[in-house]
Amino acid sequence: MDADGSRTRLDFQEDVKLSEMMRLRVSSLQRSGQKRQDGERLLLAHEAVYRLDFPSQELSFTRWFFSLSGHGRVTVTGISQHWTPDLTPLMTRQLLEPIGTFWRNAGDPEDSPLKCLEADMQEFGERIAELAKVRKVMYFLLAFKDGAEAANLSCSIEFTPEK
Repeated sequence: MDADGSRTRLDFQEDVKLSEMMRLRVSSLQRSGQKRQDGERLLLAHEAVYRLDFPSQELSFTRWFFSLSGHGRVTVTGISQHWTPDLTPLMTRQLLEPIGTFWRNAGDPEDSPLKCLEADMQEFGERIAELAKVRKVMYFLLAFKDGAEAANLSCSIEFTPEK
């Protein structure tokens, strides 16, 4: 929260334990030769589960903050509140739209601003604020492609209190 309490900036935090649990599900299916459940969404090698913990349920979206060293593409996909990660597998129907995508092409200077689909990012941020009204934690799949790495990423979202 800033000095006058008017803005809250939340960092996306990797949920290492949950990502590992989902990776174990993939390896267990591979070892046993079983197939995933119909509609189940398995974690891919270039993905990880992240979370936002909301300090309040009365938030309005303000803006995104992204920082990515080097080049690459990162997609952020929200997961609906109906997923209980300790009880059920993730299903494709629980993935939300729109997704957030930001990138820097390989030929772009490293200090060039990241590109994104601004309308989608605005809608996505507003959707997150709406979902924060009914939950204290929200989960996301972050996918790292084209050279992007989790260690080179900083991603946060800013909210103001709802009036």
